[in-house]
Amino acid sequence: MAINWFPGHMHKAQKEIKEIINQIDVVIEVCDARLPFSSENPMITDIRGDKPLIKILNKSDLADAELTKVWIDYFHSQHNVKAIALTTEEPSGAKNIAALIRKLAPHKNEDGKQINAMIMGIPNVGKSTLINTLVGKTKAKVGNEPAVTKAQQRIRLEEGVYLYDTPGMLWPKIDNENSGYRLAVSGGIKDTAFDHEEIACFAAEYLLQSYPELLKERYKISELPEHEVEFLEELGRKRGAVRSGGHVDFHKASEILVNEIRDKTLGNITFETPSMIEKENVYFAELQAKKVADREAKKEARGRGRKNKPKKKKSGK
Repeated sequence: MAINWFPGHMHKAQKEIKEIINQIDVVIEVCDARLPFSSENPMITDIRGDKPLIKILNKSDLADAELTKVWIDYFHSQHNVKAIALTTEEPSGAKNIAALIRKLAPHKNEDGKQINAMIMGIPNVGKSTLINTLVGKTKAKVGNEPAVTKAQQRIRLEEGVYLYDTPGMLWPKIDNENSGYRLAVSGGIKDTAFDHEEIACFAAEYLLQSYPELLKERYKISELPEHEVEFLEELGRKRGAVRSGGHVDFHKASEILVNEIRDKTLGNITFETPSMIEKENVYFAELQAKKVADREAKKEARGRGRKNKPKKKKSGK
């Protein structure tokens, strides 16, 4: 699923970030622990350069705890990156972030100079709630709809440590279609940007393979169907999403699954692993390269066609 959702304020924020990044000592990126890769913004890697990065896996209480540990180890293996997991229910671990910022900017801390950190993240990843926990009072706007924060804010965390907040930003085009689906399932993209039935089928296919026991327990299905469409139809029958004539309301069944994934009713789920992402990156890179090659080939063929096209003879007088 190709998602193109890049409101004007996101484009403006992207430009502003590039203008002030040289003043920033530490970059903080808030990701969704259920999809640590798909909720990353690749723009951050390009912008931060070699600056220290704190990777926060937020909403870890909604994720698979074992896979969260795998992801933290994966990020720690990267240069100049520290990773921590926080929960939506008990975000007290956020109190250690200011100390971590100081630790990652020792040259500023020892001299007593102001330390500037920038916090970034995709929409609806819990960034504003995290900021409110850090400062102990409401400083950032909080909401359930993606893209609530629409302007940069400068917030004092403690003596000498300042935090620059930015609007939640998606990148202009999501090339990895699977990442688009995962973002939609998690609520990182507004509901108007996708089709519930399509993402429910994507989620169901993954859950049947990776979390079959959760599905059996939640929907009281002793023998799971092999395919996602059959599963969603069975879910609909179990939940009474049936129209006249006994036909399953597929849209309603899809909404039930997506909503129960988002609010943890279904259980703790992580939708990707580092090894899975490495394979996908290779696949989509090859796919993109093939598309580029095909476009170039067509362009070249059109050029040859124009070159070989016989010229019209001028009519004699």
